[in-house]
Amino acid sequence: MSGLYGLVRPLVFGLDPEVAHGLTLKALPLWPVPRGEDDPILRTTLAGMDLPNPIGLAAGFDKDVSVPDAMLRLGFGFVECGSVTPRPQAGNPEPRLFRLVEVQAVINRMGFNNAGMDVAVPRLRARMGKPGVVGINLGANKDSQDRTGDYVAGIAAAGGMASYVTVNISSPNTPGLRALQDGAALADLIARVMAARPRGCGPVFVKVAPDLERQDFGTIARAAIDGGVAGLIVSNTTLSRDGLRSGQAGEAGGMSGAPLAGLAMAALESFRSATGGALPLVAAGGIGSGAEALARIRAGASAVQLYSALVYEGPGLVVRIKAELAHALRAAGFASVTDAVGR
Repeated sequence: MSGLYGLVRPLVFGLDPEVAHGLTLKALPLWPVPRGEDDPILRTTLAGMDLPNPIGLAAGFDKDVSVPDAMLRLGFGFVECGSVTPRPQAGNPEPRLFRLVEVQAVINRMGFNNAGMDVAVPRLRARMGKPGVVGINLGANKDSQDRTGDYVAGIAAAGGMASYVTVNISSPNTPGLRALQDGAALADLIARVMAARPRGCGPVFVKVAPDLERQDFGTIARAAIDGGVAGLIVSNTTLSRDGLRSGQAGEAGGMSGAPLAGLAMAALESFRSATGGALPLVAAGGIGSGAEALARIRAGASAVQLYSALVYEGPGLVVRIKAELAHALRAAGFASVTDAVGR
């Protein structure tokens, strides 16, 4: 971790995780901005979007589009805000966020807590025309009678103002949400969402869970390809606790961080096989180094996302991962990120 974060981390970890996160959002404008341009070898594209590097910020960090430009200044190649639901939502009761320090993991059962579209949309509109790729991750309200209708409303409201849109049907913290990954339900959802895209809407991604049965990979891949989505984000948090050694392993919710790496990689490989390379894939889950980023890229990811590793390593992690990835690409004989995808 960076020297500055090493100094403040004991103070941060002395706070409740959710309180610490709120203070982090407020402190970001004060954090030193890295100098210099990205290594040219890192420049790449994702579903037609030009990225200075393939390291993205996963959804969950900036739920209400509060600090996307601050995160871009830290060095991310793209930033995904949300999840945002049509109506404001308090989320699940606290405590609902837990650090598993001994294994560098996080368990959350936040429940799509956010201020709703009425807050997110004006913020997206205000930054239109600014440089940088900023996507919006859409969720459904817990008490909605038509979950698919919530995604339709979300893309209609925000789709024309974000660089891209992610349909998040894989959070484990909204009861019944993952049922939308099932074949007929997913095909219907994709058809309705794609039909509701406003003028100027960017690429549409679907974010999937790592907790899938073998037959699910082909079903989801076919629905995504036939429905015309731009790609898949693989994957969300896991309900699995296999082999997890932590006193908080029994907390309910989705687990992210280092222990998710193997399961997320397996899901990525399965989706690469199921799609035959026909869809761009974004890898997420347990990524905390340039070596791990390259491993996901070689397994078929066009870009990667991280979040939980920032909790343990701090903002300087972004610069370190980019340097490690650039070195690893050259050491492996690749001329670019694109050259390494699926190889």
